[in-house]
Formats: sequence, structure tokens, C-alpha cells
Amino acid sequence: MKTDKITAKISFSPKRISKALLAVLNDRGRDIIKKRYGLGENPNRMTLEAIGQEYKITRERVRQIENFSIAQIRKSKAFKEISEVFSELKELIHRYGGVVHEKEFFQSLTSDKGTQNHMHFYLVLGDEFTKIKEDDDFHHTWVTDGAMAEAVRNALKSVHKELREDDLVTEADMILKFIGKLKEASPSFEHTEELAKKWLKISKRMAPNKLGEWGVSQSPNIKARGIRDYAYLILRKHGSPMHFREVAKEIAKTFGRSAHVATCHNELIKDQRFVLVGRGLYALKEWGYNRGTVKDIVKSVLQKYGPMTRQEIISKVLKERYVKENTILVNLQNSKLFKKSPDQKYAIV
Repeated sequence: MKTDKITAKISFSPKRISKALLAVLNDRGRDIIKKRYGLGENPNRMTLEAIGQEYKITRERVRQIENFSIAQIRKSKAFKEISEVFSELKELIHRYGGVVHEKEFFQSLTSDKGTQNHMHFYLVLGDEFTKIKEDDDFHHTWVTDGAMAEAVRNALKSVHKELREDDLVTEADMILKFIGKLKEASPSFEHTEELAKKWLKISKRMAPNKLGEWGVSQSPNIKARGIRDYAYLILRKHGSPMHFREVAKEIAKTFGRSAHVATCHNELIKDQRFVLVGRGLYALKEWGYNRGTVKDIVKSVLQKYGPMTRQEIISKVLKERYVKENTILVNLQNSKLFKKSPDQKYAIV
């Protein structure tokens, strides 16, 4: 799998170019464009409604002035003189396969919000660029290759469709799944690992958690909603039973969330995903542990395997509970539940 590094850097001065473009407009048109695209001292873009209230005109009138002003800029000599800017932006987007996540792309060019706004303004002006607005499935996307954009969106939908609500997938496996779907849609395109990773972020339906694992974006495994969800991720990462005190510490360390020890203990007790396997020790039910007391585990072992010797029972129970052997033997003495045969084997009464 290719892992070529994608780099992006602009060679022009956005503010100088924008100043020349805005100079062709009248005062009101220039001010409205600055406010709409955050090209002035205030980088926060204003809505049509907000600008309309300021000028005491309707939002539709603001839209008309905006569209007219953009048309004026496109017809101007200043616009024709910056063709190299559009060529450079097109080349930058081409490095990303002709499809870019709007926010991610601008951040790759600069961390300055004002400069990002200028980049956005140029993409709006340029004929080579098409914006696909966000919807329930995808974030805002800029495109220079419509066919590739369609292939990316279809591949993302296909990957999401195969994910179950509680699935967690490593980033490496997610990238492989996605590239596989892309190759089905666009066999001739060389999909690099880094490019696939950037395209995955276009999806709103899938996302990574803070541990770098991918899944359905609204799943509690990705969008943790409380101590229980954070505890699940911690135990899953650890891979073996942990004391609730250690779980609480790791939640604070890994996620920066305050987890009171007593609260953590109480939350784990109430959640069916966790099993108390020892004094304060919790494991995940999905690891094969059964909920219940030592007595319940002894009973389930005998139900599953039939009559067994004392040592055989101890061996089986210790795989599910971190307790002393004597605790198991005490439970076996309960004559109302268990009986001992002449051949020294125990069975359920």
C-alpha cells in the first residue's frame, strides 16, 4: 500500500489578491462580500440574515448583491490576472485526488482562519471548483473531479453499511476496507493510504474515537456519553480484567475526564457489558465471562460439563473468577444446590 506524503503550500499572498479583486466593487458590494466571506478584520462569516438586518434590507436582497458582486469580479481585469492562483489551487486539490474535505483542506494550507476564508472565496470564484454541500452523510466537500467524488461517496456509504452499531475497527483495517471499496468503483486510480485516510474524514456516519479506532459515529464506542462508555474503551484496550480504581485513573489519564472511584464502581455494576470477576476486578462480558456469584458460576460449569471432580470445578471456575480456591469449595458444600457422588464427583441437585 502506498503511503506517499501529501503536502500543501500556497505561493501567493491571499490578502493582496483579495484586495485587488474587491477593488472593482462599489462600497456596499465590497462590504457585503467581506462580511459574507470573512475577508475583513473580523474572520467570522456573517449570514444573509445578519447582514440584511445591518443594512435594513431583506436577506434575498443581500443574496442578490452578493451574486451580482461575484459576477462583477469574474468579469474584471483583476480576475483574469490571477489565473495562476486558480491553477495552483486546482493542482493542490489534484494532489488530494480531486476531492477534499473543506475544513481539512483549508487547515492543511494554513491555521489562520482569515487566510482560510480567502481560500474559500477563491474556490467560490473559480469555475474549476464545485462545492458539494454537507448533508446527513457527508461534510462540505470541494471537487475538481466529479467522477472521483462520486466513487469516494459510494465507497464511504458501502463501508458504513457493513459496520454494525457496536463495531470497532483499527484505523489500518478501516483504510484497507475503504481502499477495497474504492478499487471496485475506480480500478485505475492509485489510492494511497494517506489519501484514503483523508477521504474517510468526509463521512459523517463514521469516525474515530480518541484511541484511534473507527466505528459508527453515533455509537457510544465512538461518541462516549459517560463513565460506562469510557470504561468499556479502557478495558477493551487493556485486554484483561482491571480493578475499578485503575479504570477510573485510566479514564482521567486517557480522556481527560474526571472519574470518581465510587461512581466508576457503581456504573460498572449496573452495565451488562461488564462482569465483576474478583474483589473490585471487572472484565468485559464479550470476553466470555458470565455474570453472577461464584455459586452461579459453579452451577453453570456443572450444567455445561456435567459431573466433575472438585479440582476440575476449581480449574473451570478460576478461569472466570479471580477468587481463592477455598471460596469455591465453600460454595460446593451447599447441599441444597450440589451433591457429591461416591466417585467424588459433584453434580447439581
